[in-house]
Amino acid sequence: MTDATDSDEDDVLAGEYALGLMESDARAAFETRLARDPVLRGQVRAWQERLASLAAEVDPVAPPPRLKSAIEGRLFGNAPATRPGRWSWTRFLGGALTAIALVVALLLWIGPPAPGPALTAEVAAEDRSLVYAVRFEPAQGRLEVARIDGAPAEGRVHELWLIAEGASAPVSLGVLPGGDRMSLALPETLAAAMAGGTLAVSDEPPGGSPTGQPTGAVLALGTLPAG
Repeated sequence: MTDATDSDEDDVLAGEYALGLMESDARAAFETRLARDPVLRGQVRAWQERLASLAAEVDPVAPPPRLKSAIEGRLFGNAPATRPGRWSWTRFLGGALTAIALVVALLLWIGPPAPGPALTAEVAAEDRSLVYAVRFEPAQGRLEVARIDGAPAEGRVHELWLIAEGASAPVSLGVLPGGDRMSLALPETLAAAMAGGTLAVSDEPPGGSPTGQPTGAVLALGTLPAG
């Protein structure tokens, strides 16, 4: 028979896990229990659902004007602030979910985090017609992407790009599949450049950009934390 005190303590631990508040050792031990305890998994899922309902109440927050200028400086150097065509990326800067909302999206769509610190970001269109949740695990060099909303236009694909901190040119991280999720292992040199990088999703022909640079409109933007 399960002790009520133990159940209450497990519920607190499930909440900490759902919010990503556990230290790596405690998280690893909890995940070992999680793999063999369906009741505990149910408690984690309940917390995830409760937190997801909070995300619906969060209003988007407009970024400060200085953020637009800073990104333009990184992308264009001393070029004019407004550029025609595919590189008008700052038009797509918009509101973002709070940290809790992003954690919830990643837990619900990608699953429990792997041991070790991870970098997470939301890559979204200004009007939120397209939203991807991104999780990068530096220790494993693994990138996880979950499509939360939106889809490629008929006969087109989405391609994910990275502008590393301090770099001026984007590097392709791959064509995003038509499904809701993708997972890929990044080469060591690219994995080392992820922290603090700007992520973008562009509209491309089937198979991705033929030039190694975005050829279609940039649909969504986001930034990974510096780590």
